[in-house]
Amino acid sequence: MIRNVIAGFWVCAVTVMSCYAAVTWVVGAAPAEEKGGYEGLQYKKLPALNIPIIAEGAVQGYVVANLVFTADAKTLREISVPPEAFIQDEVFRYVYADETLDFKRLSRYNVNAMIGNVRERINKRLGAEIVKEILVENFNFVDKSDIRS
Repeated sequence: MIRNVIAGFWVCAVTVMSCYAAVTWVVGAAPAEEKGGYEGLQYKKLPALNIPIIAEGAVQGYVVANLVFTADAKTLREISVPPEAFIQDEVFRYVYADETLDFKRLSRYNVNAMIGNVRERINKRLGAEIVKEILVENFNFVDKSDIRS
């Protein structure tokens, strides 16, 4: 009986000491900023954008776009306004007002020009080179007749 009690105390003491050692070892490690490490780019996925396409006085369908943007991780933490809203606004404005985007007469759409113009406008509105790149994950047109009521 006494052996079991001593063994129990021994197990508890070893557990407590190992937990204490693990906590002090992690806390004593230097953060990445103090080491001068490069944080790199951070990828952020935007929610799906649904942009109405209006022609002949009626909604003809919707452009559905899924986008991802990259920005410097340190800059994202330091800015007071999140750039996601600006990116969504600029993409919406650009696609909504683009006269070359005609889904009745399909042709290749210059996505690179759209992304370049949007990125330039966003950085101009934010006042710094925050958004490094915008990646297109999905860019589709859904006809009004294909949408369930």
